[in-house]
Order: sequence, then C-alpha cells, then structure tokens
Amino acid sequence: MKLNPFYISAFALIASASINAQQSTNTFNAKKTELTELQKQRWSDLDLKSDSIPGMSVDKSYSELLKNKKGTKIIVGVVDSGLDIDHEDLKGKIWTNTKEIPGNNIDDDKNGYIDDVHGWNFLGEATDENLELTRIVKKGDDGSETYKSAKAELDKKLAEMNQQKPQVDLISKADKDIKAYLKKDKYTLDDLKAISTTDADLSKSKMIMSRIASQAGEGFQEEINSYVDYIYGQLNYNLNVNYSGRKVGDNPDDMKETHYGNGNVKGPDVEDALHGTHVAGIIAQIRGNGIGGDGVVADNVEILAVRAVPNGDEYDKDIALAIRYAVDNGAKVINGSFGKDYSPHKEWVWDAIKYAASKDVLIVHAAGNDSKSVDTEPNFPTDEVNGKEISDNLLTIGALNNTYGKDLVAEFSNYGAKNVDVFAPGVEIYATVPNNKYKYEQGTSMASPNAAGVAALIRSYYPKLSASQVKHILMDSGTPISETVSVDAIKKEIPFSSACVSGKIVNAYNALLMAEKMSSKIKGKK
Repeated sequence: MKLNPFYISAFALIASASINAQQSTNTFNAKKTELTELQKQRWSDLDLKSDSIPGMSVDKSYSELLKNKKGTKIIVGVVDSGLDIDHEDLKGKIWTNTKEIPGNNIDDDKNGYIDDVHGWNFLGEATDENLELTRIVKKGDDGSETYKSAKAELDKKLAEMNQQKPQVDLISKADKDIKAYLKKDKYTLDDLKAISTTDADLSKSKMIMSRIASQAGEGFQEEINSYVDYIYGQLNYNLNVNYSGRKVGDNPDDMKETHYGNGNVKGPDVEDALHGTHVAGIIAQIRGNGIGGDGVVADNVEILAVRAVPNGDEYDKDIALAIRYAVDNGAKVINGSFGKDYSPHKEWVWDAIKYAASKDVLIVHAAGNDSKSVDTEPNFPTDEVNGKEISDNLLTIGALNNTYGKDLVAEFSNYGAKNVDVFAPGVEIYATVPNNKYKYEQGTSMASPNAAGVAALIRSYYPKLSASQVKHILMDSGTPISETVSVDAIKKEIPFSSACVSGKIVNAYNALLMAEKMSSKIKGKK
C-alpha cells in the first residue's frame, strides 16, 4: 500500500522548518478556496453546477431520483488493511456470514475458512511489511532487469530516508521538549507563543515547532507523528531487506497454499485498520445522522471486509485470494485502494480479475499516488496484458481536488489517457476511523471508494445491469471537464481530457439517469 498523501505537504513543510528553522519557506501550499466546515466534511456529495464544488451530486441524487425508491441488497467487498466492524457509524452495514457460527473454531460452511463471520484476514497477525522492490532485492541478484531496477530504486529510497532522518530526529526531540516543558501532550500555537525562556535548546525547539504550527495549522502534531512514523517505518520495515513481516506460515510464492490467516478482520491492532475503516466509511457510513460524514450508499449496503493490505506492499497472492473470497461470498462491487510498482505474480491477480468478471463483479481500483502517468509507468494491479485489456470489469480512479480549475486534479494523483478511467473526489475526505472516530484523509485511496459507492448505488437500484455496463455508465455519464489541469510532479499542464479515458468526473445523478434508461431497455426486451 502506497503512502497516503495526507502528509506530503507536511513533509516539505517540516523538513524546511527543522535544521534551517531561521530561514523562510514557501513550500507549504494553502487551500485556494475556503469551504465551510460542513461543506468540507461532505463536499463529495455536492454538485459542481449548483454548489461550484466538484462533488458527485449524491445529495441531488437522493432528493430527486431515489426519494421513493427501494433498492436491493448489495455487498461491497473492501480489500484493505482491516476494518473496525464495531464503529458506531457502520452499524447495520457490516456483512455477516450467516452460515458460520461465531467462535466455535469450526468451518461450518466448509469453504476452507474457519469462523469467517464478517470476512477474512489473509495477513494474520502481521502489520508491517517490505515494499515489493525490497522483497525482490532480498531474493538476490538473478541478473534480470527487474532486479537491477528494484535495486537502484531501493538504494535511492534508502538514501532519501537517511537524508531526512536527522531532520525527523530533530523535530521529534523538539516536540518532546515542548511537551515536557508544558507538561501536556497536546499543545497549540498560542501555547508555544506563551513560552518565555533563556534556555537555548528550548528556544530552538520552540522556534521549530512554532514554524510548523503556524503553517500546518490545527493537527500539526498529528502530521509530525505521521511523518516520524513514515520515515522510521520505511527504514525499519518497508526498505529493510533484513525484515520480514509475514506471519501466516504459508509460502507467498506458492499459489497452491490458499487457506491461511484468520477471521479477525480488524487485525491484531484496530488502529492499524484506519485505512480500511476510512474506505468503508466513504462507501457506507450512515447518512444524515449528524455524526461523521455521509456514506455514498444510504441503504441496502453490506461491507464485506477482507484484510490483505499491510503497512507496506501487498502480496500478489493475498490480493488474488482476497478478490476470489469476496466474489465467492456475494460481493458485486469490490474496492481496491492499494497499489504498487512491481508485481512478480501479476498473472495470479489477472486470473482473479477475470474470475470476478466471470461472476459479474465490478472491481474499482485506485490509480495511485505517485503523480505519474500510469500509461508509461504502471501501478499494479492492471487489467492489461501486452497492451490488451483482459476483461471489462476493472475501473481505475484518479483523485479530484475540492477546488475547480487548474488544480482540479489532486497534486498526488496518477493519471493516464489510456489507463485511468475517470476521476472522483479524493482530497480531504471525512470518514470513519477506528474507535468511533472520524478523520480527513486523502489519496486515490479515497477517490476509489467514492466511485465504488456510486457503482454500488447503481447495482442496488438497477441489479439487471452488468458489471461492464456499470463501469461504462460511471465513465460515460460523468461531468465532462474542458479545463486545462496541472498534473505530474513537474506540474505540467494538460487538457483534463488527456488525464483519463473518459475526460470526465463521476456524477451519481447522471449515472442513475443513464442506468434508468439502460435498465428500461433491458425490461422492454422479450
């Protein structure tokens, strides 16, 4: 799983505020358009035409199209880091395997998975993992171009992390100094301003933290902690060839071993299920209850949790089996908010995608957060073999910013006129996180479940439409964008029509109208 870009701006900001704290910096980019707090929490529900915010017109869909309609039950598989199935805002939205008796340690439904009551955990007790490039290097030099590429990238990443580590340590020390002086763990910019001291070390810590707090705003300590965790996570786990996180006892290079893991979809520590819980909330958190955000799907949705994505890169085997598990247990939409640059067993995932297609299941996948064109540098899994599409049931989603104009494409989002299908809201999305909490997160990881939610709406209200039809409805019915937008790390400007296949952004209202017309034609046939 790629780093969620919630912290990207913070990295530049914090680094600039550390060793050279006395120098000014312009690396932190403030929002250009201020939204109200309520708009911010649910901007993906709003409408570009009526609200001037590039949301998905979900509110309009419910008020005008779905008000007196009843849909059918739709199961959405969430293949992710785990899920807090006890969250207050997901009550009644969690899939339950009624054929399984909880806690009896017996495979009641004889599917090979014991006590899979709410899904399955293919990671077992593991949380942290290597990146795929690290695993490739760990296996040794086989003379392949893949090894050479992975080794060069690993060396580059390690150098970058080691270069940032002194800054991280300095920031971490400054934060601890301030906490100790103030005798509290959480503090504000006003608290920092009120510190009066002649102690040189404390003065330096105050200066560092004041600069960070003044530019990052509320929540700056959270960003700092995440930055520190990221750097040390990279050095200790993701890029460390001497570390192995696999704990389920299987051989990840042997597809014949399929029944491993356990039924604990939260994982060993529910806090590590933050990503998956947020994704699930975007799709299904309760609408209109006055807490948290509003899920795209109000009724009839059940989230089937499949834990297969660690803090690092997912294994191809786990993803292939996770897709198959979700399909076999009734999911009609599967969300995949994960991705990586290398895929040694990509054929296993391709086979799983084709298997899903054979069972009429739509897979919605995040395009990735590397600010790159996936037409030239793939983000796995893909649905192409030698340039040809293997099936028509994979929908790849780029991320939108919440401001219209040149910056409409989120600065971190991958793009591609051939391999990204459509864009959906992915910046500052407010949704569920573990322990009955809520948080803003951003990434194509958030854009994907927004689109998956719209797909689930269509499949609930128009169940006769196929996975392929739903995919093309989301693409064809979207709002066309004629703007020139900024993409890539170098901020080059291209027509939005060149950023994705459709040249459009997801619009639930238009999608439901198109689904109604297509479904009516199917009903009219004899």
